[in-house]
Amino acid sequence: MDIKKIYMNANALLEGHFKLSSGNHSQFYLQSAKVLEDPKTAKLLADELAAQIKADGLEIDTVCAPALGGLIAGFALATALDVRFIFAERVNGQMQIRRGFEVKQGEKVLMCEDIITTGGSAMEAAAVVKELGGEIVGVAALANRGFCHRKGSDIRTQPNCKLPQDIPFFALADFTFEMYSPDTCPLCKDGSKAIKPGSRGN
Repeated sequence: MDIKKIYMNANALLEGHFKLSSGNHSQFYLQSAKVLEDPKTAKLLADELAAQIKADGLEIDTVCAPALGGLIAGFALATALDVRFIFAERVNGQMQIRRGFEVKQGEKVLMCEDIITTGGSAMEAAAVVKELGGEIVGVAALANRGFCHRKGSDIRTQPNCKLPQDIPFFALADFTFEMYSPDTCPLCKDGSKAIKPGSRGN
């Protein structure tokens, strides 16, 4: 499956000058919402990701996604795995699990995002799951920005990866783009202004 082609066909691989959730800048941006707006494509990607996870033999009771970016990917993956789906959301800047969702002691939970960059949001949500008694058994995403090692990839984990190394990380493809701090960004030096197209921007 050519994930890059799927993103390009959906106009979801954007080129320009972008401010990422991390605060860094990049010339490229993955907008998974454009891919997932087509239910057939969402199902296709989730089925492919679920096949990886099933082949690994991972035991999963529940998929949990951080809102907002992970919601569609997480629900589609839970459907493909035939398990329960819950989500965490930010309230006054802090991740919480609300809306009557409960996590049982020892419940095996797979965290899911649309894209994993450093994995910070997924791990914030995972911390809440663990506080409620859940066990984090793995992390999954449609795309990996290349800072964390995923199963089946030659990419090595970088220092800014926040995913734990003792659980598996599954993703469909690696997208390795250059990122710059705002004070060293060549795009800024050329006079362009970064825009923030993600869920925390618009």
